[in-house]
Amino acid sequence: MPMRTNKKTSKMINNNQAIIYCRVSTKKETQQTSIERQKSELEKIAEDYGLEVVHVIEEKASGYEIDREGILKLLDLIKEDKAQSVLVQDDTRLGRGHAKMAILHQLRKDNITIYTIQDEGELRLSEADSMVLDIVSIVEEYQRKLHNLKIKRGMRAAVERGYRPQDNLSGDRMGGRDKKEVPIEDIVRLRERKLTFHDIAATLRGFGYDVSKATVHRRYREYEEAKSNEDLNS
Repeated sequence: MPMRTNKKTSKMINNNQAIIYCRVSTKKETQQTSIERQKSELEKIAEDYGLEVVHVIEEKASGYEIDREGILKLLDLIKEDKAQSVLVQDDTRLGRGHAKMAILHQLRKDNITIYTIQDEGELRLSEADSMVLDIVSIVEEYQRKLHNLKIKRGMRAAVERGYRPQDNLSGDRMGGRDKKEVPIEDIVRLRERKLTFHDIAATLRGFGYDVSKATVHRRYREYEEAKSNEDLNS
């Protein structure tokens, strides 16, 4: 993994763009020198490794906080594929405690290489931190598997109860993934076949609808209320 370690062995990584991230914990003027020192030393590391610095982020905030403008900007730039590496003084500059582990986990998922002044090259995680990140990755993978199994279970239950999506789903509903509008008639049909709201949501997600159990329940409740009012007025 890119965050596993290497000392200063291979320099000059071609076409590798990097973001420098500097942080101090307080807004005292005296901390500005620390920010400047971090920036200067990180620019030297970037030069040593042939990295092109595309952004420099300076932040004065507690590392225990996850809601930081600087770190959120860093993650946004990475999502936009603006850089492949991050340079920091040490891993505590990214964060501390749970915040640090969450950020390291996200950077690992995005396949980002972290260079530090402390390690004189790629970040070398402690054995404890490596173990935590491995456990988090395993748990996340099994959560994905469970989510997919729930969708399959809901779809199978719907079909077993006679639901035929090719006949019942309105229009061209099989191709997209970002479908916010869910026809109430589909929810009603599935509910009439004794599916739970959880299974209805899972089934519709399997067919491309972006819908939660709460949304399905709310839509069905609105349908029943409208139907009840209509009966009273008829």
